[in-house]
Amino acid sequence: MQLAKRIMRGCGFLAVLLYGSSLGFPQKLPSLPGSDQELERILRSAADYCKKLENSALEFVCMEQITEKINMSKDIVSRKPGFTRSTTWTPSDAIFKNTYLYDFQYIRKAGETTETRVLLQKNGRTVNRQETDLRTVNFQFRDVLIGPVGILSERSWAAYDYRILGEDKLEDIPVIILDVVPKPGMTSDDLYGKVWLDKNRLELLKVEWSQKRVGNFQVFEDRAKRYKSEPLITISSEFKVERNGLRFPSRFFIEEAYIDKNGKKFVHSETTTTYCDFKFFTVEVEVKQ
Repeated sequence: MQLAKRIMRGCGFLAVLLYGSSLGFPQKLPSLPGSDQELERILRSAADYCKKLENSALEFVCMEQITEKINMSKDIVSRKPGFTRSTTWTPSDAIFKNTYLYDFQYIRKAGETTETRVLLQKNGRTVNRQETDLRTVNFQFRDVLIGPVGILSERSWAAYDYRILGEDKLEDIPVIILDVVPKPGMTSDDLYGKVWLDKNRLELLKVEWSQKRVGNFQVFEDRAKRYKSEPLITISSEFKVERNGLRFPSRFFIEEAYIDKNGKKFVHSETTTTYCDFKFFTVEVEVKQ
């Protein structure tokens, strides 16, 4: 057990930054290229939503519940030749689970965002209320609410190619699924991926982010070499809470998995964050031309 804990501490944090302004594109852009009127209608509606979100004054608190599971079995075996499962450790010795309960406060004013956390419980035990950063082992993340602006705002059109993948249902809600990828030759630190929109209201419901822009991706690649596998990182944001026409995060999920040459999947870690018990103090929407 102590060996596994030392290995886990040495893995380092993997940062997931969901929103940035590094593109530096002009505020006014020409119309979307091509003649796909349905795609243009969808993107203009999404851009209008992003404008509302960026220009809104927001203040709310909610409960942020985080569960992380980390399976160190492959690391223990590879780092300690000669260890056998029967004589040295059991599967339960190599699997770690942490839970955190935060009082989460979010303030957005004049385009600036402040996130504050007060830790209430860790692993089911009440702790002294104290303001703190995230204490998760593998992943750090922020800007979950504002993340979609990085790929759906009007100023992002010059950086990405958009394509309608088709229609489906998300928990019985008819949805349109968009694929968003960088244009050839475009470089940016912003994430991209697939977007689920309510088909009838064109409201944002879910984003599944590409693994290719996760911070410190070299850590995944190095681990994949040890496992003789390929990394498969799943990152998704869900937005089920609605207030004044804006969608607020309800769930944020990260799965760090590896696929071997036979197609077998090994999940090294899962981090699940749920947001509940919202109390809104300010949700003021102002659209600036």
